[in-house]
Amino acid sequence: MARTPIIGGNWKLNLGRTPARDLLTALRASLDGIAGVEVVVCPPAPWLGDAADILRGSSIGVGAQNVYWQPQGAFTGEVSAALLAGVVDYVIVGHSERRHVFHETAEETNKKLQTVLGLGMQPFFAVGELREERESGRTNDVLKRQLLVGFTDIEPLPEGFVVAYEPVWAIGTGLTATPEIAQQTCADIRAIVAGRYGEATAEACRIQYGGSANAENAGNLMSQPDIDGLLVGGAALQAESFTAICKAAAAATV
Repeated sequence: MARTPIIGGNWKLNLGRTPARDLLTALRASLDGIAGVEVVVCPPAPWLGDAADILRGSSIGVGAQNVYWQPQGAFTGEVSAALLAGVVDYVIVGHSERRHVFHETAEETNKKLQTVLGLGMQPFFAVGELREERESGRTNDVLKRQLLVGFTDIEPLPEGFVVAYEPVWAIGTGLTATPEIAQQTCADIRAIVAGRYGEATAEACRIQYGGSANAENAGNLMSQPDIDGLLVGGAALQAESFTAICKAAAAATV
């Protein structure tokens, strides 16, 4: 089954308003209409409106980095999915920094997934293992729990659903899983999805790799049969490097 590759740029907590607007404008000029891949940028929450305005009418999607599941109420500092609907196309859910820095549980991630899907947006559902979990041979068990708890009460899984595999030990460290390790783990994730939803759904599911992805390794990673995209961190903060990654990914899928 042909799956449209998807490249996401996670800006995390970086860039003031002026450099953010400059980057968005540059990305529209360099990536609008790119063939072969879907491109999504995920700025900090204060700049999502700017991103929606600057990218409106282009082929580049806008994503939020986090969401709260309650639609409204006395939740100071939170941003609900209801507020994001109509502004963004995608929402990163379950990123390792949410899990390990802010202690978000798998059950909370599930609430976010249900809310995002219920409002017609697409999640980047992020999963990944710590270094000690990989070294002790527990990677598959960790990913299976994250995925299956995250999928609780979600029926069916939408076609083209995105799982972002990010080994925690490779995020922002300069370390990157070899294409072979990334491929095997993404294949294991697809098998877990197949066990939960069936082969057809698993084959339609898009699985990204994230973790120190750059223009040099993008082509090798994207040439793997079970890697359908990249979730890019630091390299997404520069128009030149992010554009190069998107173009390398597109070339690898031809």
